[in-house]
Amino acid sequence: MQKTTLKSYFPILSWAGEYNRDVLFSDLLAALIVTIMLIPQSLAYALLAGLPPQMGLYASMLPLVAYGIFGTSRTLSVGPVAVVSLMTASAIGHIASAGSVSYIEAALLLAFLSGVFLLGMGLLRMGFLANFLSHPVIAGFITASGIIIAFSQLKYILGINAHGENLFALLHSLYASVANTNFYTVAVGLPTLIFLFWVRSGLKPLLVRTGLSDKAAAMLAKTGPVLGIIATSYAAYYFELGSKGVVLVGEVPTGLPSFQMPKLGHDAWRELMLSAVFISIIGFVESVSVGHTLAAKRRQRIVPNQELIGLGAANIAASFSGGYPVTGGFARSVVNFDAGAVTPAAGMFTAVGIAAAAMYFTPYLAYLPKATLAATIIVAVLSLVDFSILKKSWAYARSDFIAVVTTLVVTLIMGVETGVACGVFASLALHLYKTSVPHMAVVGEVPGTEHYRNINRHKVITHNHILSLRIDESLYFANAGFIEDKVYELVDACSDIQHVILMCTAVNEIDLSALEVLESINLRLKDSGIKLHLSEVKGPVMDVLAHTEFIKHLSGQVFLSHHLGIQKILAKQKSADTQKVQDWNI
Repeated sequence: MQKTTLKSYFPILSWAGEYNRDVLFSDLLAALIVTIMLIPQSLAYALLAGLPPQMGLYASMLPLVAYGIFGTSRTLSVGPVAVVSLMTASAIGHIASAGSVSYIEAALLLAFLSGVFLLGMGLLRMGFLANFLSHPVIAGFITASGIIIAFSQLKYILGINAHGENLFALLHSLYASVANTNFYTVAVGLPTLIFLFWVRSGLKPLLVRTGLSDKAAAMLAKTGPVLGIIATSYAAYYFELGSKGVVLVGEVPTGLPSFQMPKLGHDAWRELMLSAVFISIIGFVESVSVGHTLAAKRRQRIVPNQELIGLGAANIAASFSGGYPVTGGFARSVVNFDAGAVTPAAGMFTAVGIAAAAMYFTPYLAYLPKATLAATIIVAVLSLVDFSILKKSWAYARSDFIAVVTTLVVTLIMGVETGVACGVFASLALHLYKTSVPHMAVVGEVPGTEHYRNINRHKVITHNHILSLRIDESLYFANAGFIEDKVYELVDACSDIQHVILMCTAVNEIDLSALEVLESINLRLKDSGIKLHLSEVKGPVMDVLAHTEFIKHLSGQVFLSHHLGIQKILAKQKSADTQKVQDWNI
């Protein structure tokens, strides 16, 4: 029992014992490919977060090792991602100027707070909280964030100064500065942008035509950003573009990060706390979504609560090793999966590859134009923009459409943090709305069966003196009043009703407010000469009701099945009618 518990908290123990040479080879190959992809991404996302480029590399080392020990996904690749990088910049942008010591300290603290929050949720088994953010809301938020990120990087493509936390502020700032466009920078950024867009769709077919296998061509096509970095860095060095106004990355410290405790006494820790919560929730939802998708393809599973612990450990590791908030990235994880990664060791080997790059590759980054990194970001985030969710939600449910549009518009107009808050509110409001106006159906017997269905959808048998009402939702304070009004409305519409049976097939819970409403319904119907019955009450609900006065004062009965209840009422009615005939004959 102790061994099982230990494995549940340290998933590495579940796969490390089965590790062999074949698995090692697969993981090493996947790590090599992901490392090549992750180097430009790490640098670019650090730029997006307003941090020195080396912090992107630092955030791709120790966090991968920590997740490999505590995470349950075999193929999830943890590190900096676009949306979390944007949220990091938004959270600490008003605290200090980008790149300053105070700004870096705030980023480290933000990673630590995110890690502690995630770890705490995992230990308390609170992974269910992420369910309060619906998929449509998340899709709307990510789409809006992708648009904001893409426009925020245009300043690097144009070589101008612009700023803003929302789309309109960015557009206004870009418009005001567009006259100062540096055409040398455009000459670097625009061709790189076009090349990277072409790489996504055109490089793979080209490689296949040269004789490479489909899989090999797909893997090599992922190295497109690296080619862009090499080409533009060489161009910047050869043509001395730095002296012509092209902004370069500049000198990047060589070596591994120093390990130090984040500054817990930072003046802005209270302001960062709420941002850490938002970043944690968004990161967790994105990570678990990717993890579930990839695990299902191999008939594996992930444990959401343990994923919280794994991501929490990764963020704490980032805070101690010079990084910033991280989570599971969709693009990297898919590449890791397609490259044949078998275990989280692939992520650990990737961390070693990133560490090697930090030790030996960084001197070559001095001539890297920031326009190249901006182009990398734009191409990456535009794949996140998905307007099809608007059409899908409109066709499926208007309430989901309203939630998507609200989140998307608020994020674009007011920024990412307000957008996240709006998304959480929209998700909760959507849930409350749907459950506060539950579907209720008058049902009748399907001829020749013991099944009961909606009288408006099926040809069924009904009885004038019996109202069979199915409630398709748990009963709680938000919908109790609606249910009460609906019962009275249906009873008042028919003067022949002598019995009301509430079919409770879908009722999983009845809270105290709903119980009081049931007592009120029972009393009012009893005064009108109508009996109230319940049918198909679930065991846990019945256990609670059994300890209340409601069951003792119920005017009718609780039936095991709805059909049985109808038959008993009809039999009793027939017996009563027969007795009346006998009395009349006498």
